[in-house]
Amino acid sequence: MSDSPARMGVCQRATLCILFMLGLRQCASAGKILIWPAEFSHWLNLKSIIDELIARGHSVTVVTHSATPSIKTEQSPGYNVDIVEVPYTKQEIVDTLDSMLKYWMYDLQNDNLIQVFLKIKEVMDTSTEQNQVVCDGMFKKDLVTLLKESHFDVLLYDPMMPCADLLADVLDLPFVLSLRITFAYTLERLCGQMPAPPSYVPAASTQGHLTDHMDFTERLENMLLYIIHTAMIKLQTMLSFDKQFTKIMGKPTTLCETMGKADIWLIRTYWDFEFPRPLLPNFKFVGGLHCKPAKPLPKEMEDFVQSSGDDGIVVFSLGFMIKNITKERANTIASALGQIPQKVLWRYTGEKPETLAPNTRVYDWIPQNDLLGHPKTKAFITHGGTNGIYEAIYHGVPMVGLPLFADQPDNVNHMKTKGAAVMLDFNKMNTEDLKQALNDVINNPSYKESIMRLSRIHHDQPMKPLDQAVYWIEYVMRHKGAKHLRVEAHNLTWYQYHCLDVAAFLLSVIALVVFIFVKTCKWLFRKCCRKTAAKSKKE
Repeated sequence: MSDSPARMGVCQRATLCILFMLGLRQCASAGKILIWPAEFSHWLNLKSIIDELIARGHSVTVVTHSATPSIKTEQSPGYNVDIVEVPYTKQEIVDTLDSMLKYWMYDLQNDNLIQVFLKIKEVMDTSTEQNQVVCDGMFKKDLVTLLKESHFDVLLYDPMMPCADLLADVLDLPFVLSLRITFAYTLERLCGQMPAPPSYVPAASTQGHLTDHMDFTERLENMLLYIIHTAMIKLQTMLSFDKQFTKIMGKPTTLCETMGKADIWLIRTYWDFEFPRPLLPNFKFVGGLHCKPAKPLPKEMEDFVQSSGDDGIVVFSLGFMIKNITKERANTIASALGQIPQKVLWRYTGEKPETLAPNTRVYDWIPQNDLLGHPKTKAFITHGGTNGIYEAIYHGVPMVGLPLFADQPDNVNHMKTKGAAVMLDFNKMNTEDLKQALNDVINNPSYKESIMRLSRIHHDQPMKPLDQAVYWIEYVMRHKGAKHLRVEAHNLTWYQYHCLDVAAFLLSVIALVVFIFVKTCKWLFRKCCRKTAAKSKKE
């Protein structure tokens, strides 16, 4: 017993030594990471990665613009912020988005194809102009010099805010991009060289009805969508960013050329969501990286949830960007919610509906992930955003989808096809439609079984999605890039990629052989005919 204090001293010194060595190891492996994020829900995904990178000892610098509506540029805990000054305000960015959402939700279905094209082009032109201003500001000499002097190890960005790949090229940095699959996998096909056969890889459509099982008519529609999406993206980039990239670099440069240099593509989906399709070695699935176990609810909210008894609750959110639901739509929804036995927690910021029932409470904000992870949650009414769908998959909650715009119809269609959701038309549904959809999802056990199957697939991975995302960023840092994972297709012309030059050569050889064969046959035939004629004359 007399040497007990001495032993404790030795143990403490050994523990301190081990901790010190671990600290040295962490410092030795820590890197400097430059991040160029996108806005709104896209920022939430990158923020999850940023927090984990900081927790692992990395130094993180975020470059954003002065009008950002999503990113806190003051008192940003844990990471540095560099600001690109722009001549417009946060409200102008929000107004541009609101204009697009309002048109997509209410007016698009009443316009013809030409009107739709012109309106979307108008909104896209405004958004592109804003992005180009940010892009120009990013390459001001003082900022580029500052970033070069910081000696970063890797750049991480979201392609929704372009030009970061060009910045990586200027700074001579390896880079990783994070995105949700685009329409018809256009950027992935054109810039990442990812194979996407239209015979069984469905393009996103405004109706969201195509799957990987398509008959002839659907394959025809899918091919046309591929052509339309490809033409739109190529036209948009050619008329805007390709010109700007060429001006900045001082030589012909395209958006796809620079984006195609990405070392790793972090795709924010997984096989719980996707239909089976080909992938390349540098494409990595990290869907649901923001999902976490549920935390306790605020007391007032927990009391309301517990008051639901055995019937449970329904969670309803159309995302934080949707603020312009019409009074008529709000009353239709509230009336349907009042006719189900469950209690409803509805994230809603508009005028209180006249038909709001006692079983429904509206909130400016709800802890969506924590509510979906609550044992009393029976269903989730969602607009079909990828973040919300993944939280529902993570916690095993069946869905009623009310897709509104962009990729949301396609997202909900994936869940519907996999048996985990019912999809309704937001503008055409009536009270009975929504009530029936909720009753089906809650009372038909097949929906719960399907979403639990997807949840098991999601959780049964070698690494958690967030760990996988961070691993591949650190992988690029350790190896100073990952060019060994990029396919040679990036260095081929379009006709070489499709082997059209080989096909032309083989066809030429075949044509030459056939030509020689025909000529030979004709020569032999004529020679034979002459001999026969000469023999006949002799006789």
